Amino acid sequence: MLFTITYIIYALATTLYLVFFSSQNKKVRTSARRILLLAGLIHTLTIASRFLAAGHTPLTTHHDTVSFFGWSITWAFLSFRWRYQIKNFGTFVSVIILMMMTAGLLSSQTINELPPSLQSLWLPAHASIAILANGFLALGFCGGIMYLLQDRELKKKRFGIFYHRLPSLEALDQLNQHCLTIGFPLLTLGIITGSIWAKQAWGAYWHWDPKETWSLITWLLYAGLLHQRYAIGWGGKRSAIMSIIGFSAVLFTLWGVNFLLSGVHSYVR
Repeated sequence: MLFTITYIIYALATTLYLVFFSSQNKKVRTSARRILLLAGLIHTLTIASRFLAAGHTPLTTHHDTVSFFGWSITWAFLSFRWRYQIKNFGTFVSVIILMMMTAGLLSSQTINELPPSLQSLWLPAHASIAILANGFLALGFCGGIMYLLQDRELKKKRFGIFYHRLPSLEALDQLNQHCLTIGFPLLTLGIITGSIWAKQAWGAYWHWDPKETWSLITWLLYAGLLHQRYAIGWGGKRSAIMSIIGFSAVLFTLWGVNFLLSGVHSYVR
């Protein structure tokens, strides 16, 4: 029931953001922000209630994973919102959050017994850090989409619906950089803690399990983007495209690996 209430509030916030995107009514935007904040707070209570009901960190099922993913994107966005003024960023982010929450709503919410291999303090450390990283990388994905839309408007020289509603290319490129500089270290830390946990649970730091392999592929994509930005001066459209490709790898690691491939992480459903 609490998750359903949370979902409804997120849906309301997304609806208001879409209305604002169309009307550019500042009062609607203010209401959308407040409702998204309320959704984030109630979502926190939802996760806490799952923790109390399960007796362990609720990050071992598909429902809990995508729920925490949505929660991470919400608070990553709110932390950015308080520091940066990115026009209509909330519209794009709220849609991504609602997609995650919809996946959680459609998943089984049954609380399962924790497998012996997961009964470790490394569970909250590894899983929460990794998903928090994905939250910030999701913001970079949204920024990349916005960059490509604005770039297309400018190249057409016929300014349509996006031109006056999206920030400048410079602001969006800066947003992409900030998301990367926060998300990539967290992603790295998530892989490191996962390797330490694997050593403790299965006797080796790395097994080339499909999820481990795709996590490494994702890390290499973002590492390449980070290198190109700071060593060669990459930015703009190429960086936006790489952010989209990188986040596509994040989503495949989350969903594609779990449902298409098998391995030691297959218990996460």
